[in-house]
Amino acid sequence: MHILAIETSCDETALALLEATGALSAPRFKILGNVISSQIEVHRPWGGVVPNLAKREHLKNLPIVFEEIIGGPASHSWGPGLLALDAIAVTVGPGLEPALWTGVNFAKELYKNLKKKNKKSKLVGVNHLEGHLYSFLLAQKTETPNSKFLIPNSRLFPAIALIVSGGHTILLKMDSLTKWKKLGETRDDAVGEAFDKVAKMLDLPYPGGPEIQRLAKQGNPHAIEFPRPMIHDKSYDFSYSGLKTSVLYYLRDHKEARPLAGSRVSQELGADVAASFQEAALEVLVTKTVRATKEYKSKSIFLSGGVAANVSLREKLEIESKKLKISFIAPPMDFNTDNGVMIGVAGYISYLRKKNRRITAQANLSL
Repeated sequence: MHILAIETSCDETALALLEATGALSAPRFKILGNVISSQIEVHRPWGGVVPNLAKREHLKNLPIVFEEIIGGPASHSWGPGLLALDAIAVTVGPGLEPALWTGVNFAKELYKNLKKKNKKSKLVGVNHLEGHLYSFLLAQKTETPNSKFLIPNSRLFPAIALIVSGGHTILLKMDSLTKWKKLGETRDDAVGEAFDKVAKMLDLPYPGGPEIQRLAKQGNPHAIEFPRPMIHDKSYDFSYSGLKTSVLYYLRDHKEARPLAGSRVSQELGADVAASFQEAALEVLVTKTVRATKEYKSKSIFLSGGVAANVSLREKLEIESKKLKISFIAPPMDFNTDNGVMIGVAGYISYLRKKNRRITAQANLSL
C-alpha cells in the first residue's frame, strides 16, 4: 500500500511517501520520500509560532513540497507517483486550527482527483498524537539503512509510553499497538512549552528546547535547587507552571544570570540556570515513567515527541531501562519533531483498524 502523508499541525510543512505492508501483528514501512519545510526563521522574530503566519507559509509551501516528493505539480500534471497512491493520510488534529485546515483542504483536493483514477483509494484522518506515539516503530533495525522499519517483538508489551512535546506531556500504558490507557498528563504547561518559555526568559532564540539543551551543557545541573512539581504525587500527572515561575523569580532576583548580558559571570550563571532547570524538568519525567514501569511490570519504555530529541532525557531513560533490564525505544532524531513519516505510519495503523475520523480540523483532538 502506497501512502502520501501530510502534516501541517504547527510550523512544519511535512510530506512523506511510504510503502506500508503487513497486518497489525507485523506492519512494515519503507520510506520512499520525506520532505520537511521548516518555518523557524519566519516565527523566530516573534519568539513563538504565529498561527496566521503558519497558515500563510503552509499555503505557500504545500504545492512546492508536494511537487518535490511526487515528481509533479498538485494540479493538471499528476505524475506517475500520485497515480500509484492507495491512500492519503492527513493530520486532522490536535494543533493550530488555521494550520490544520491548510493540510486538510489540500488533502481533500488531492483525494478528489485521485478518486477519479483509483476508486479504491482512501483518505485517512490522523491524530497527530498517534503519529508521535507510533513513531517508536521507526526506531527498529532496518533492512536497508534509513529505509525499511520493522515492528518490535510482541515481547515488548506491555509498555510505558511517554509523549513529550511543546503542547503535550502524556504517560500511557500500552498493551498492544491498538490498546492503551492514559495514566497521566500535564495539568498546565507541557514540558516543551516550559523549555520554550524559560529560553525566552534567558533571552535565547526560538525554538527554546535546543537552545536550553545547548546552554545546559556548559552549566552545573545542581547549582540551583529548582522545584520538582508533583514528583512525589501519587498520580501520574505533571505540572510545569510552578517550575517555570520559580525560574522567573530567580532571574528577577539575579539579573546578572542572563547570558546575553555579555559578561563571563552572566554566561556562567545563565548556563547554571539552564542546566538546573533542565535537570528539574527531566527528573520529574524520568521518575514518573520509571515508577509506572515498575507498577505495571512493563517490558519496555517508549519515548516520542519533540522533547524526545533532548539527549539528556534519552540518556537518563536508557540508563534506568538498563537497570530494570527492559527495552528502551526512541525514534531517530529525524522523527522526533513533526514529520510526515509518523503521520503515514499512524495512517496505516488507522486504516488497518478501520478507524475513520472526520476529515476536518480538530484543534483540541485528544489521544
